[in-house]
Amino acid sequence: MSKALRLSEKWFQRGLWLVAFLFAGFLIGLGGKIVDNLNLVEEPIELEQFIDPARLAAVRDTIEVAERNARAADNALEQAEQQHRVAKANTASARETFDNWLSTRHATARPDQDPDLIARTRQLDGLAAAERKALTGVQEQEQIQLNARQARAAAHTQLQSLQEAAHPAFDRALHMRELRVFGYRLALTLPLLLVAGWLWKNRRKSTWWPFVWGFIFFALFAFFVELVPYLPSYGGYVRYVVGILLTVVVGRQAILGLQRYLERQRTAEAQPDAQRRESLGYDIALARMGKSVCPGCERGVDLKDPKLDFCPHCGIGLFNRCTCCEARKNAFTRFCYSCGTQAAANKA
Repeated sequence: MSKALRLSEKWFQRGLWLVAFLFAGFLIGLGGKIVDNLNLVEEPIELEQFIDPARLAAVRDTIEVAERNARAADNALEQAEQQHRVAKANTASARETFDNWLSTRHATARPDQDPDLIARTRQLDGLAAAERKALTGVQEQEQIQLNARQARAAAHTQLQSLQEAAHPAFDRALHMRELRVFGYRLALTLPLLLVAGWLWKNRRKSTWWPFVWGFIFFALFAFFVELVPYLPSYGGYVRYVVGILLTVVVGRQAILGLQRYLERQRTAEAQPDAQRRESLGYDIALARMGKSVCPGCERGVDLKDPKLDFCPHCGIGLFNRCTCCEARKNAFTRFCYSCGTQAAANKA
């Protein structure tokens, strides 16, 4: 802030900058929503849109049947394994009972004529046969399960082949959609940037400058922060090329601006002291002197030197004497700090 500003004016200036930042913040929030939702202008693209519907439907039906058969095979195998476990347990229990019974009695001299022994042996043989039958059922269900899984894998492989064949067309369409959406975003943000440039050039010091600066901040954020992430990459080439172009444009403008500034300074320094003093604003002159620079040429000067009354670089008067009390004072102040007499240049 300039030292020439009144205290209340400084706080008003700070409050207005706060207004500018708040205005920019709300605009950025609204702009971010709009830029993000521009993606909804185009219909979403799915990979299935680029696959023959009849072939896709047939493959999906095949996958559905294969999935259903695989689930049925899994359930049937679980049942068969349970039956085999039961049959195996029955055989083991019967064999243990038979061994215990056999160890507690003496077999006859001709076991083949012992009816009880023959009956128990036949019962045990029947249980062993049931166990073998259950095992055969498990093996058959395992084969059915294997066939179902292979059919399901083959169906998924077929679907994957269809998707791989459709990917090139899908990628091209997706890329074109991204370009169109980027075009919409560019069409929205580029005019904002151009308007911001015009406002900065013509209205940044107007009465409504807080809203002007708020809009400038918003436009810069919308273009360089919200738009750049959507910039097509092409392997990074586009971003580097755009960066180079922006650097060249900004650098060229900076160089031309510097040349124009130096030309204006040379022209101003060639003018008479009184004319140069009139062209300088009161606040600007005091602000520059507060930074120990010459208000006319903006070069550094030692303002603490009591012998320095004129800029050694451009010759503009920096200090003079009060016409009333002869006190040495700042040549740009409107009143003498010692006696309060109005400066001669400011009198009516």
